[in-house]
Order: sequence, then C-alpha cells, then structure tokens
Amino acid sequence: MTVTDPRAFLTLLFDAAVRAADPLTGIRSHLPKKPKGRTIVIGAGKGSAQMAAALEQRWDGPLQGLVVTRYGFSAPCRQIEIIEAAHPVPDEAGLIASRRLLKLVEGLTEDDLVIALISGGGSALLPSPAGSLNLADEIAVNKALLASGAPISAMNVIRKHLSTIKGGRLAAAAHPAKVISLVVSDIPGDDPALVASGPTVPGAGTRADALDLIRLYRIELPAAVLAHIEKAEADAPRPDDPRFAGNEVHLIASAGVSLEAAAEVARAAGIEAAILSDAIEGEAREAAHVHAALAREVLHRNRPFAKPIVLLSGGETTVTLKGKGKGGRNSEFLLSLAIDIDGHTGVHAMAADTDGIDGSEDNAGAFADAGTVTRLRGAGLVPAEMLANNDAWTAFNAIGDLFVPGPTGTNVNDFRAILIV
Repeated sequence: MTVTDPRAFLTLLFDAAVRAADPLTGIRSHLPKKPKGRTIVIGAGKGSAQMAAALEQRWDGPLQGLVVTRYGFSAPCRQIEIIEAAHPVPDEAGLIASRRLLKLVEGLTEDDLVIALISGGGSALLPSPAGSLNLADEIAVNKALLASGAPISAMNVIRKHLSTIKGGRLAAAAHPAKVISLVVSDIPGDDPALVASGPTVPGAGTRADALDLIRLYRIELPAAVLAHIEKAEADAPRPDDPRFAGNEVHLIASAGVSLEAAAEVARAAGIEAAILSDAIEGEAREAAHVHAALAREVLHRNRPFAKPIVLLSGGETTVTLKGKGKGGRNSEFLLSLAIDIDGHTGVHAMAADTDGIDGSEDNAGAFADAGTVTRLRGAGLVPAEMLANNDAWTAFNAIGDLFVPGPTGTNVNDFRAILIV
C-alpha cells in the first residue's frame, strides 16, 4: 500500500493509541462492589478528571470525592469535585488539594470504600512537603529533578521520601477503609507504585535508594531537603505494612495496550507494524539516534524489517537541560531524529505525549521527515544549535510542524511512530 498523506496516517495511529487508553473502558472492567458504608473518590493526574467522569457514568450509587488535575485538563462531573493545579512545577493550588485529599480520608471505617483514580502527572499535582519543608522546597526539588536527566522511576523514588502524601501515605491515611486504586500507567514497566509517586500504592524503593539516586544523577537539592531525607522520619511505608492489607490495585490503561491498538490500525490500512518497546528510557536525543539508525537500515537495506512498515515505541525519555530554549522530550527526540534522517527520503516520523502536552507549551509533539532540516535552514535556523539549546519547540514552530491535538484526557506517556516507505 502507498500512504499518500504520511502525517494523516501517523495522526490516525496516535488517535488509536489514545482511544485504547480511554479511562471509561478500563473503569467499566474494574468497577468494585458497593460498600456497606460510604464511597469516597480521590485522585490525581493529568487523566484523573476524565477518569472521575467515567466513574460517575458507571457508578449507580452515592459517592463523593475530589481529584486534582492539570490546568485546562478538567472534565464536567456531578458528584466529584475537580481541582486544577500546576504541572510540571507545583503551585499553591496543588498544595491545597493535597491537604484536602488527606482530610477527606480521615475518620473512615472498615465499612467504607475509597476509589483512587491515579494517572501520570500526579507527582507535581500533589505537593505535600514533609517535616519542616515548604512549597518552595518542593518546587526546587521538582525543577532539579526535571533538569537532571534522571528517569521517571528514579524521580518518584526521591519524591516519595519528601512528601506526606506520596509513597502510599494517602492510602495509609484512609485505613481501615479499603482502597481500590485504578491506575493509568505512564511509567516504563507499568509499576503502579511509581505512577504519580504512588500516593495510594507503596513501593519498594527505600530512603537509601533515594540517596543513591541523588548522588548518581548529581541532583542539586536544597540543604533543607537533603537534611530531611537523611532522617529516619523520611522513610516511606513499606508494601508489607498491614494498613495496606486487603487493598487492590488495577492497571486500566498502559503504553503497551495503546501501541498494540496503533499497530492494528496500521495493519488494517495495509502497512505492517513493529513494536520496538513500550518502555524506552534515557536521553531523548540518544534514543533518537537509535531509532534513526534503525529507520535508515530498513529504508536502504530492508532489514531487520521490510518496508513499508511503521516502527512504534513508547516509554518516557528524558532531557538533561543544558540550554535555555523551549521544548519537551518528544520534540527534542524528533529534532535529533530529523538531523539523523536528513535527506533520507521515505522516512516520516511523529513523536507525541499521549496526554496532549509535551513540555510546557500547547503541543503534544511534532512531525519530522527527510526534509525537516532543509526547511529549518530555510527558516534561518541551524538545527544542531537548536538541539544544543534544548529549543526544539521553537524549531518546529518556525516551520509549522508542531502537532497540537489538545488535552486528550489520558496519559500513557510517549508515543513514537516512524513510517518507512
């Protein structure tokens, strides 16, 4: 088959991936039994408002609750209150939401049920500094982590030791009520304890692990933060803590499921698809080198796959900030890939965040092909300089190649598709 409009085809695959992560589908399959007592809904993440709306559609009994999502990611709900807060850097609204969530689960009994709606982004949306730390400290931590190049799994191990709500502490506060966590995973490997730093799911990472990771990635943290994490009081609850006995955790959407859905759509259109991995991590520009090398091998030598084919991958890459430009991990990936596929006609690529936002701007990602570098130079830009300055958004914006679908209502992390014809 010949693809006459590569970008439309790649967008079709992105849409399929997002549909597969629709929280309504997952929640319908994991509705808990109604309790004798009250039903309390709590939640956080960039997909939590849509999850709350889906739960309301399917729940036929009384409930009340509160979830916090990113500004602009809200959804209409009747019984569950939606609060918006800042992401990726926390703000006062998130701090207030965290306090209200902890208050909401106070005084529950074993007859009550807590349904936790957790999705990616919840770490920034739930600032709740521990000990003598304050919001400014948590903001400094978040900025340092985002600039460090550390994988999301490492970030979340550190975060949970600086919080009164992460690392299972929100579920512990709800004891003795049963907590059922419904999780949309944006974490490579789909460990629910790492999604949103696991407010209702305790993880295995210890305080010693957190200290090791801080040293490994040379993360510069405020003195007060380092002093706190050195203390035993920073220890997070362990998974075998009896307060978590009887709780349930259900993964209702993940990158793997979304990539399979995109592959099915591609094959239905007559294009073979290969899923490289749903758990790719590391520097975005380095991951792009590997993807580009594979694409060139397919294009020119028909190995290890025969063209036409679309290569799919997911996971969460990182960007170690060295410049002062605008961008996100997906646009940085694409700019690096564009440089590597310059002039290799027949390669078309998209990289986008499935929540609809890549970094701090309004785009999910961008498109690139064999002519991207030529178009950038025609706009007076030097692609290598833009990449060095972490300025991929500016680059793709200058040539009209940003991908802007708007907030999607879910979040299973990065979606990458490279069409080779």
